[in-house]
Amino acid sequence: MARYTGPKTKIARKFGEPIFGADKTLEKKNFPPGQHGLAKKRKKTSEYGTQLMEKQKAKYTYGVLERQFANIFDKAQRHKGVTGEVLLQLLESRLDNVVYRLGIAPSRAAARQLVGHRHIVVNGHVVNIPSYTVKAGDIVGVREKSKSLEVVTNSLGATKKSIYSWLEWDAASLAGKFLNVPERTDIPENIKEQLIVELYSK
Repeated sequence: MARYTGPKTKIARKFGEPIFGADKTLEKKNFPPGQHGLAKKRKKTSEYGTQLMEKQKAKYTYGVLERQFANIFDKAQRHKGVTGEVLLQLLESRLDNVVYRLGIAPSRAAARQLVGHRHIVVNGHVVNIPSYTVKAGDIVGVREKSKSLEVVTNSLGATKKSIYSWLEWDAASLAGKFLNVPERTDIPENIKEQLIVELYSK
């Protein structure tokens, strides 16, 4: 399964945001990476550069590679509605993202690993495809054999249960219900999706 395995803090510093989760290094070094850091006089970013940066931010945030992202965008274009919003809704509906949003895993990368290692069930059936699209009404939970996994118990213990409006969590069964596709205003990610649409429209 292809995934990004490079230095995460360096990428987060590039965007100036903790896109991979809490990052102590980013808090200390809240300036771009590189030998010269803030001292380097950077040229003004072009329109294309700004659009590309936004696409890269979305890719890294959701842990999606280039071809996957292009396919999701193509799918979003074919959907009814505003393409940029549909794009984010499709990304939010990925199984690995839903597992992360429910608090079963501490990060999207950890969620992807749980799914890939067959620890997650959808409607009672094991699904090991991180890109699986969760639909309204689906129940996503932890496999019975995996409920005592340290990564799961630690994550659920650390998560402050301010569950998102489109999700419903049942602590007794360690499962959550995907109520509906989230509205753009409910998605907390700081992504300017219109710039991504403009980039692909060139």
